Amino acid sequence: MAKTIVVTSGKGGVGKTTSTAAIGAGLAKRGHKTVVIDFDVGLRNLDLIMGCERRVVFDLINVIQGDAKLKQALVKDRRLDTLSVLPTSQTRDKDALTLEGVEKVLGELKEEFDYIICDSPAGIERGAHLAMYFADEAVVVTNPEVSSVRDSDRVLGLLNSKTRRAEKGDGEGVKAHLLLTRYDTDRVTRGEMMPIEDVLEILAIPLLGIIPESPTVLRASNVGMPVTMDEASNAGKAYEDAVSRLIGEQLEMRIQPEERPGFLRRFLGRRA
Repeated sequence: MAKTIVVTSGKGGVGKTTSTAAIGAGLAKRGHKTVVIDFDVGLRNLDLIMGCERRVVFDLINVIQGDAKLKQALVKDRRLDTLSVLPTSQTRDKDALTLEGVEKVLGELKEEFDYIICDSPAGIERGAHLAMYFADEAVVVTNPEVSSVRDSDRVLGLLNSKTRRAEKGDGEGVKAHLLLTRYDTDRVTRGEMMPIEDVLEILAIPLLGIIPESPTVLRASNVGMPVTMDEASNAGKAYEDAVSRLIGEQLEMRIQPEERPGFLRRFLGRRA
């Protein structure tokens, strides 16, 4: 049976869209038919990171409003046969999303895909609520910073109260996982970032993965490639580990090293 997973956080700039692309590609690489959906109406970015922006004709809002069929809006990845993208609109506002429309689209997608990954917009308003409402599981993306952790704690409250699973009241709420991004061991040591233990104590949800600070994440996004397709990237390897845990594999938690020193050496070498 298809599983719907929302990638959320509440705070902007923590890496939700990057994580959506990386997780989607990681699942597809394992042979799971996967679709990633952009719920950030008006600020569409998922198609850029997936490298399919020039191929977008119709979008999620067109499908909800009956202007296009779902198959017309889906963009199939050219690198992975098992991966598709459902972009959203750049010209509408979030009021164009409706609960009934989202439910209908997800219902159709469940007939074709194994995993549906929903990229939530920042904040806790309508778009974010609809992205998480029908979720079976949630990946809560958090930087090891006080403001990011606080916002994630707020989102956890919504997952436990404002989703369909929570409203059923049968005790089977949305299963939440913590994905810690932009982790920098040196900054943690200097007291500039929160230790992993402190983040886990506050949020009290299972740790899915630790993604190190890495220039390869930005580089992959700029060329339209999910970082899990970069086999040399430590951040990509960390995302791959997170995907393994997401599908139930027992994998020891490890912290991949940051890649900045090597990047700086190459940069300085080119300038020389």
